[in-house]
Amino acid sequence: MENNKSSIIRLENIFKIYGSGETEVKALNDVSLIIEQGEYCAIMGASGSGKSTAMNIIGCLDRPTSGHYYLDNLDVAQMDDTELAHIRNKKIGFVFQQFHLLSQLSALENVMLPMVYAGVNSGERRDRAAEALTRVGLEKRLNNKPNQLSGGQQQRVAIARAIVNHPVLLLADEPTGALDSRTTQEVLSIFGELNATGITVVMVTHEPDVARQTQRIVWFRDGEVVHSHMMPADLSHMAVS
Repeated sequence: MENNKSSIIRLENIFKIYGSGETEVKALNDVSLIIEQGEYCAIMGASGSGKSTAMNIIGCLDRPTSGHYYLDNLDVAQMDDTELAHIRNKKIGFVFQQFHLLSQLSALENVMLPMVYAGVNSGERRDRAAEALTRVGLEKRLNNKPNQLSGGQQQRVAIARAIVNHPVLLLADEPTGALDSRTTQEVLSIFGELNATGITVVMVTHEPDVARQTQRIVWFRDGEVVHSHMMPADLSHMAVS
């Protein structure tokens, strides 16, 4: 593949192999994929299809057995743990199904945390955290602790925390899995608004109604990408489990 300056994610011939000999399992089998800056993608596939393994590699939480992964034109596939931690903090915002908020901290303090690791001074941390919470509609909840917030509000705090370091990529793993349908729609609207400002959003989901609100669907099966540019309208022909 030629170097594409606008690609945020570029996987080239990625293998992830567990075990050896008769017990060898190819969790990812020669996966190549490009996601451009500003895209809004869903990653889908049945349980065991490789989508979670791919998500871990894209998020610099794991390394491939072989192949190259370029994140914002940096080859991160073989970086050591310290380098990967730095890349995660600087370039990727994570949103998970479980909100992973610290219960003893306020919304503002939870959102400030990634900036502590990034070395941002305390005054700027507070300003940027308040700005991020305002962006997700929680400007009146800065001092609330997680147990004083609804599930949807907690997920908004998690989204604010994910965007506060101005990442090039927002990576969401089943972000609506713990939410009811109305709250799911509110959270998806925030993802849509963030994407409209230019943030690249990649979301793993098993819910067709969620994936239909993205622009493009990448479908995994048996460790391989079987559809790299599926349109949301095509989902009715696929089975998800």
